[in-house]
Amino acid sequence: MTEELPLFPLQTVLFPGGLLSLKVFEARYLDLAGTCLREKRPFGVVALRKGQEVRRSGQDEPGAVVLEDVGVMAEILELDGAQPGILQLRCRGTRRFRIGRTRQRADGLWIGEVEILPDDEPIAPAEAVHETVRGLANAIASLKGKGVEPFEAPYRFDDAGWVANRWCEILPIPLAAKQRLMELPDARVRLALVDEFLRGQGVVK
Repeated sequence: MTEELPLFPLQTVLFPGGLLSLKVFEARYLDLAGTCLREKRPFGVVALRKGQEVRRSGQDEPGAVVLEDVGVMAEILELDGAQPGILQLRCRGTRRFRIGRTRQRADGLWIGEVEILPDDEPIAPAEAVHETVRGLANAIASLKGKGVEPFEAPYRFDDAGWVANRWCEILPIPLAAKQRLMELPDARVRLALVDEFLRGQGVVK
């Protein structure tokens, strides 16, 4: 089954269960936010393989923007419109999707024909990566100590997919690597790769 989904291309990778703050000022995205709030519908966040999310002038040139094939739906949690012409959005990632055809409306908004991908099955982290699970708990405590709340509660340390996704969000790795990790259908494999990276960096022993 496929459906049409408005797309918000960004220089970032959203993960299911992740939080995303957006500053929206272009007309196409102001309209998108209003429609999604009014109709209680999600929009799709997709990483840019090439190009930029802000239109420079007129219609984007053909081939100037290339989107990744897999993105994540986002639902708006909070909206702040205190500044005229600017919206501050706080969003949460929900489900992954694969993009088939895309088209760009006259106002520049991308629309994708998407297929919803299966969610990670809830599965406990393997015993071999328990230090990586503990490492995430320590990282959260450290960030909280600095007044930063990076993730939405409840914290699901018993879920391999949740642990892997949260690590992927804060690791200093290239955008393309985050994209490939997000796309992996097996949560335990995703967490094992994160564990391997952390051990290689000496973060986990």
